[in-house]
Amino acid sequence: MIGHGSRRDEANATVFALAAALAAEPATAGGRPAWDVVEAAFLDVLRPDIVDGYTALAEAGCTRIVAHPFFLFAGRHTARDIPAALARAQASHPHTSWSVTEPLGLHPGVIATVRARIADRLVTEPGADEDPPNG
Repeated sequence: MIGHGSRRDEANATVFALAAALAAEPATAGGRPAWDVVEAAFLDVLRPDIVDGYTALAEAGCTRIVAHPFFLFAGRHTARDIPAALARAQASHPHTSWSVTEPLGLHPGVIATVRARIADRLVTEPGADEDPPNG
């Protein structure tokens, strides 16, 4: 799980919490764990960085590493910076391979989440049923 990295602790905590939630997912129907290992890593600002995270996965015995950039849209970081960092990390672990998922983008789950967030605000915000003033 790769976050950008922020000077705001709460932003980084979200990446750590997501990695922990994925790591805690129950086993699949066949009894196999959903994931072997999940690590949080950051592109910039703080550690563990991508090389640290990759190394932790390789040292845990992972040979196939799937990196997910916890970014909303594709861009320079997801197209160049993250793959370059993964390639640097793999150089020290030649027995491994890696791939990168697409960022969140307009995945149906993202659209459903945005819809739910807006609906929550409409229900909880005072005056949400009133028309906005003309203006």
